Amino acid sequence: MTEVSCSYISIGGNRNPAAADWSSSGLLAFGAGRCISLWDPLDPEYCGVFSTLKGHTDRVNVVRFLPGQGLAKDIIISGSVDRSLRIWQCPEDSNSFSLCYAAEEVHKASVSAIATCSRFPSVFVSASVDGIVAVFSLSILSKGKLDVKLLQTFSTAPKFYPLALALSVLPSSSSSSPPALILAVSGSASSISIYLSPSPSSQFFHQATLSGHENWIRSLAFTPEDYSNPESDLILASASQDKYIRLWRIHPGEELPPAAAEGESKTFGLSNRLSNKAHKLRAEGDRVWSVTFEALLMGHEDWIYTAVWRPQTADEPGLRLLSTSADNSLSIWAPDESSGIWLTTSRLGEISDYKGASTATGSAGGLWMGLWGPDRKTVVALSKTGSWRLWKYNPQDGRWAQSVGIGGHVKEAMGCSWGKAGGYLLSTGLDQTTRLSAEWIRKSEGLNSWHEFSRPQIHGYDINCIASLGGSGFVSGADEKLLRVFDEPKTIAGLLESLCGIKEPLKGSMPDAANVPVLGLSNKAFDGSTVLPLPNGSAPEGEDDGNEEEPAQSATSVIENLGHPPLEDHLARHTLWPEREKLYGHGYEISAVSCSPDGKLIATACKASTIDHAVIRLFETHTWQEIKPPLKSHSLTVHGMAFSPDGSRLLSVGRDRAWTVFEKREVGWKVLEMREKGHTRIIWDGKWAPVGDVFATASRDKSVKLWQRGNGGWVNRAALKFEVPVTALDFLGEVIKGECWLAIGLEDGGLYVYRVKVGDWANLELLIKLDERITPDKSVTQITWRPTKGQLGKREVAVSSEDCSVRVYSISIA
Repeated sequence: MTEVSCSYISIGGNRNPAAADWSSSGLLAFGAGRCISLWDPLDPEYCGVFSTLKGHTDRVNVVRFLPGQGLAKDIIISGSVDRSLRIWQCPEDSNSFSLCYAAEEVHKASVSAIATCSRFPSVFVSASVDGIVAVFSLSILSKGKLDVKLLQTFSTAPKFYPLALALSVLPSSSSSSPPALILAVSGSASSISIYLSPSPSSQFFHQATLSGHENWIRSLAFTPEDYSNPESDLILASASQDKYIRLWRIHPGEELPPAAAEGESKTFGLSNRLSNKAHKLRAEGDRVWSVTFEALLMGHEDWIYTAVWRPQTADEPGLRLLSTSADNSLSIWAPDESSGIWLTTSRLGEISDYKGASTATGSAGGLWMGLWGPDRKTVVALSKTGSWRLWKYNPQDGRWAQSVGIGGHVKEAMGCSWGKAGGYLLSTGLDQTTRLSAEWIRKSEGLNSWHEFSRPQIHGYDINCIASLGGSGFVSGADEKLLRVFDEPKTIAGLLESLCGIKEPLKGSMPDAANVPVLGLSNKAFDGSTVLPLPNGSAPEGEDDGNEEEPAQSATSVIENLGHPPLEDHLARHTLWPEREKLYGHGYEISAVSCSPDGKLIATACKASTIDHAVIRLFETHTWQEIKPPLKSHSLTVHGMAFSPDGSRLLSVGRDRAWTVFEKREVGWKVLEMREKGHTRIIWDGKWAPVGDVFATASRDKSVKLWQRGNGGWVNRAALKFEVPVTALDFLGEVIKGECWLAIGLEDGGLYVYRVKVGDWANLELLIKLDERITPDKSVTQITWRPTKGQLGKREVAVSSEDCSVRVYSISIA
């Protein structure tokens, strides 16, 4: 029986401060496009993202775990731009999540925040950008089914629109009275609205407005001061775009807490009599609480996106606060033991970004969110590239060390291409990056895992297509009307050889490394012995930036000495590939590129609405000169091209519903056959079978057609019908047991593998349909088999998709 498994999922996180959460079981869930990706950062095997949950129809903004439900291992609540809330459940006897509830009528705009309470998990609150705040109750019935009820809705508009929520149980001196709940709401205003519910079954009522911030408030978080004491004060942290964090104390009773009564602030010991107004919260039964300003935390240089309290345990009490900011830093705050003043104990990330780049100058970046791990010794942060950075605390030397994280495209992945030998996978997309992924082989441990090893191209245009060249290089086409050719540098070749076992015979002639010169636009090769200063400087004295690198270093030594896949800092700075050539000639955005099997020819095409622009240009890779004249046949955009296995023919398909076969002759390339109406709608892709003068085409008309050359030209031998348009396909480059394998990708992300016997091209048989739980969530943009050399046991196929993911599937040979 043929079996399939997903070996690798590369996908970037959504850049939203609320779009991720880390559960007590160790699972981190984060929004990725309109999916929810699942990752275990503490996995010793570094498996990365192992699953994506599909259900939302638009971008996921919020992800929260619901704590403390006994009949379920984990419960995830998610909110999206599609205005819906969805609840996902993982039963105790299962390792997979399933969608068990959807609320699509409560919110009329994009969901912006969700709050849960660890001490009272049966209530959660959601908010949307139209000002609606909704309160729900949730309980698990005997058979694991969820009972979700809407308890209350209220609006904060037009005063402000909510972006952050925090929910907690108020401290109480009476165990007989029902617990009172406090809800903090903030957003597009400089104040925090406090709501109180006398009991879980009661309505929330507005009680106070906390002023002090001077800009929008992006994050709120409650924590008890003493986890083991139910009468302990609550501390509320609020993080704002004014670059400050404010702490607020919620104290039971009429009397003020001692620090507030004495007028002493824990912010550098300054007096706060003028600003520390006491707000009273009242509930039934004469229960009263006071809210006072506690401390002002200063240190970030740009907007603060998140503030998160470290989970408290009875064994390790003590308050620690994590914050992340657009200034590219993650700070950990703690009160001084003697004075109680809040100070930064650790600062991770990049201490200062490129000079002049901030939110005030239109830059949108930094670290979008930070989370504590359940072990309390691990933190993660999401960077502006969609990659997750991971730090682990070493108690022996008291330092935070950066560990291997994950990453991926943050916009549509438009293409993927294996290296000619199949050692690595290149992918590119509309996030203007090209990424190289490979398998990290740890022979001593008997483990393999996929990781990003290089970011060869960081561009200023959306990149539409990519093709590997015969040697160790690639060509890519973007919206800039020209194509760029890149060579693999010696540093990356050495890294891939040491960690992945990929040997490059031409390593000695490779350039050392690449960088982008000041005021330059192209990656330039340079001598690896050149000493470069770190672009972001080093950490201030006494602060830990989580980076062991020296202020100045050899451009190659950083990569050559790695014993693990590159970290995000390495990928962003030291893994560019030098650019060899630019290929000109097209008048519009590049739409397709293909390389001949021997690597001597490159075929390119661009977007077109006339026959003069819908040409295919051929370039020789030896001289990088165009072979004139360009090939004319199509009247509209050419979307796909493929050389035959022997390189003598070129197949092209396009928006004009036609396919054309060109043939190489002594006097150049000529049209061998052209079929004007090969399909009834646009043809997205076409690929050659490894034998038999046979090719397949995929079209928006929801069909795949198989064409074989006969006496009078190519004849349609078989046709497959699907329920949705077919967007990509590829033949395995070898014959297995007398059969050819054809992989097919659909517009809804569906994936199929068919087989057909050589010589009996009219009978396509379904080999396997991939499980929907492991397939992409949106259209497949490219599908390509990994080149093999008689490998036993399995074959691998890579898929890029508009859901921002790049995936590798392993298919066994029965």
